[in-house]
Amino acid sequence: MSHLFTPLQIGPLALPNRIVIAPMCQYSAVDGNATDWHLMHLGTLSHSGAGLLILEATAVVPEGRISGADLGLWNDDNEAALARVIAGVRAHSKMPLAIQLAHAGRKASTRRPWEGGAQVHPGESGGWQTVGASAVPHAATDTPPIALDAAGLQRVRDGFAQAARRAARLGFEGIEVHAAHGYLLHQFLSPLANQRTDDYGGSLENRMRFPLEVFDAVREAFPADRPVWVRLSATDWVEGGWDLDGTVAISQALKARGCAAIHVSSGGVSTAQAIPLAPGYQVPHARRVKEEAGLPTIAVGLITTPAQAEAVLAEGHADAVGIARAVLYDTRWPWHAAAELGARVQAPPQFWRSQPREVKDLFEA
Repeated sequence: MSHLFTPLQIGPLALPNRIVIAPMCQYSAVDGNATDWHLMHLGTLSHSGAGLLILEATAVVPEGRISGADLGLWNDDNEAALARVIAGVRAHSKMPLAIQLAHAGRKASTRRPWEGGAQVHPGESGGWQTVGASAVPHAATDTPPIALDAAGLQRVRDGFAQAARRAARLGFEGIEVHAAHGYLLHQFLSPLANQRTDDYGGSLENRMRFPLEVFDAVREAFPADRPVWVRLSATDWVEGGWDLDGTVAISQALKARGCAAIHVSSGGVSTAQAIPLAPGYQVPHARRVKEEAGLPTIAVGLITTPAQAEAVLAEGHADAVGIARAVLYDTRWPWHAAAELGARVQAPPQFWRSQPREVKDLFEA
């Protein structure tokens, strides 16, 4: 049997296969509220046959949005709008759903990618003052963030916990805490962004403190029979930045706190990053976390073909494979992978007549 299509446990959550649709921002919300775009987008992906669908980075407070068009889960309107979308998806798909909870920190208040992605400065239409681990801007032209004080740290922790409670009410089977890609929790981890001199800066132990506190807040707020895991950038790809040793250390600390898995990515905290892009370039990071932290890992990053994904798992590099851009381009990627690897995939019966004549028993209910 194909490794890609064997079941996987992430804590108490059983997945029918090891294809994970990774979170992908859509920049299509209004005041944090999900729209018809999300219903169409998530509805399409929910019929892809993947083992798990993780919703895009969802801001836990308004100032934590990457852009003004980001999805949010900080108030009742956000919850009601997302409930409508989830109900539509659930009516026609039994795919497990998780949500990624996030705070963009100093990388907040930007234009949408197709509008250039630059920061919208405070005082400009649609802009706001950002916050961060320290008053160090991401790009030289950015307005410096305000370093979070004790009250600010508590607001963020409370935001994550409240969003976790809302996610539980919405019926999500899991939560991914976003601590990667240069956003707030990653900013605390990286010495490139964290220049604090208090208990949250300096040593590795101190820099890990706030992300671990946020994880604890989410884990406590979310039902114990549903898993919480974390997405990490394994390296900043900059000399003197966050690195794989630190990633292993925080993964070990997260495991002790009940973390169910680590989603291993990289980069995002510095404009000086030098990323050696190549197929599967982040996979070795996932393997080291898997081996040294003893947690299931999700590998992601230029994994684009079924054979490549199968090899990642068959060779023991990771426990699941995250697919993002590839599944936007080909929303039936898992169908095609199952056909190529001789496996079966879940799909609604309305689609069964599409099975190619040369493929046998591709679909199951």
